[in-house]
Amino acid sequence: MITIWHNPRCSKSRQTLALIEASGAEVSIRRYLENPPSLAELETARAALGLRPIQMMRSGEARFKELGLSKDSDDVALMRAMAENPILIERPIVFKGSKAIIGRPPETVNTLLEG
Repeated sequence: MITIWHNPRCSKSRQTLALIEASGAEVSIRRYLENPPSLAELETARAALGLRPIQMMRSGEARFKELGLSKDSDDVALMRAMAENPILIERPIVFKGSKAIIGRPPETVNTLLEG
């Protein structure tokens, strides 16, 4: 089972979802802006991605700057910001088992589909 944290307004998210569906894989779609992940779920995602919190954030979003965040903000503050402001989460994040990837570019999802 593949799970995608999806934003249907995002072209990269739509393209990634299309690749998953074209592969025939069973997919669960979570519209994370409507159903935001908890801090614990974000921690699990971070561990599966193997990334620092800043690497899984949309630092170009206006909300990032409004909150006074920067690339030097501490990891705890960044994780809390994503939990409270899911628009800051980079998209899409795709999960399969204990592994995850960010679908940028969308073709990176193929590593999960093949494995």
